[in-house]
Amino acid sequence: MAYRKIEQYDEVTTASLVKNYKHALCLLGEDVNREGLAKTPERVAKSMQFLTQGYHQDANAILNSAKFHEEVSEMIIVKDIELYSMCEHHMLPFYGKAHVAYIPNGWITGLSKIARVVDVYSRRLQVQERLTHQILNAIKETLNPLGVAVVIEASHLCMMMRGVQKQNSVTTTSAFWGEFEKNETRTEFVKLISAKLH
Repeated sequence: MAYRKIEQYDEVTTASLVKNYKHALCLLGEDVNREGLAKTPERVAKSMQFLTQGYHQDANAILNSAKFHEEVSEMIIVKDIELYSMCEHHMLPFYGKAHVAYIPNGWITGLSKIARVVDVYSRRLQVQERLTHQILNAIKETLNPLGVAVVIEASHLCMMMRGVQKQNSVTTTSAFWGEFEKNETRTEFVKLISAKLH
């Protein structure tokens, strides 16, 4: 059987977005009827729904879907999780990597669920500072661990394409809770995410 890509979009939302994007293109001086733009409003309408799908997802439910009782209390790190988000100030992308760690307190979750939590919050209009804390809080609330740490490194097109136009700047944000508020634990985490172990 041949491969079929299946995507589902709300028809009412899509139709409304198409209308608005057509209007926006006209305001910018474009001809929405020319060949190259004929389907652009629909493409953008679907693209924006995909890029903001996190509004309709529940990070706690994702973590709970693969929550297992396990008597381990060592640091678990999922690093270099690629993320793509949209700056809420200019609606331009920012992208980079998230490094997430927690110390279990009787419960662990599937490793892929940590990456999915990053996606839930990054697939929204965001600021990197809030995104960092939302990831931490979801893990804290659902798994009740001994500690959580999140570091995000990202490049922002709103700084690269417009405004200050600095091409090589990287923004780093961090949030630590519980055992990671202790200097020795935080230092171990930072050392491990910085190391090339593979």
